[in-house]
Amino acid sequence: MEKTVSEAIAYRRSTRIYKDEPINSEKVKQCLYNATLAPTSSNLQLWEFYHVTSKDILEKLATACFNQNAAKTAQQLVIVVTRKDLWKKRAQANINFLNKAFDKPNLDPKLAKRKKQGTDYYKKLIPTIYLDFLGILGCIKYWIFQIIGLFRPIYRQTRQSDMRIVAHKSAGLAAQNFMISMAAIGYDTCPMEGSDTLRVKQILDLPRGAEINMIIGCGIRDAKGIYGSRFRVPFEEVYFEK
Repeated sequence: MEKTVSEAIAYRRSTRIYKDEPINSEKVKQCLYNATLAPTSSNLQLWEFYHVTSKDILEKLATACFNQNAAKTAQQLVIVVTRKDLWKKRAQANINFLNKAFDKPNLDPKLAKRKKQGTDYYKKLIPTIYLDFLGILGCIKYWIFQIIGLFRPIYRQTRQSDMRIVAHKSAGLAAQNFMISMAAIGYDTCPMEGSDTLRVKQILDLPRGAEINMIIGCGIRDAKGIYGSRFRVPFEEVYFEK
């Protein structure tokens, strides 16, 4: 029986050792579909998900992950990749969606206004934020926006490094959707930071503009796969009500 959201969150633990027991690739794929439903900045969806089931590629990736147990014993691996370089393509996809969604005769003026606002957002605002050249435009925009920000609230994240953070935050939300979905069906995961990301990109034949967000080991937990009891800083130390 599938777990509730709260049950899945409580069940999820970073599993470092997996049983030598296959897991259903189609179920993992469905969990990855759930990942694509995560919230994402400006709905640009600057992510890709590589679902690895090939034994040969699993071995190569385990080596690139320094042969840590969470990679070496994983039955499958999922690599979450950010694609900030696809912002133009994804912005156009949103424009195409708006054109199709509002393609109606005698469109209500309120809906027509909403369509124009959405289209202008992707045609004007998104290029203003994402367009850059060797980091120069980003720095210029950053200081212009800081000066404007002295007089009114304004968006300040305009440099390449800022937009990288935005893409990785969205990818992290998607990864969490995936891991909770896996926990809900009794599958285990472990998000790994430790890897040679250049080698991972080479193994997966990723383009230069792609970046590795995280590598997630997948399988069914071994009894020794959970390294100790769960520790969390007391809730009172991290919760603030204003």
